[in-house]
Amino acid sequence: MSKTVTLRVDDDVYGKLRSWAKRDNRPLSNFIETAALRFIEDREVVDEFEMAEISGNEALNASIKRGLKDAKAGKGRFV
Repeated sequence: MSKTVTLRVDDDVYGKLRSWAKRDNRPLSNFIETAALRFIEDREVVDEFEMAEISGNEALNASIKRGLKDAKAGKGRFV
């Protein structure tokens, strides 16, 4: 179920948001929701270049494997 959220922005920000929503031919609320979701996704999902860097980092992968092994054995404290 969708929720209603009240958002306070100054006139300049409102104008920019409204303008971009019109360019995309969609309601302002949909534009803001989509922009927020893209922002979150951008920070939660690893892109192909970051994944290649992670995969190629032997020290990092060894550390992750040690951590996984310790977690499975119940060692350490999770916070």
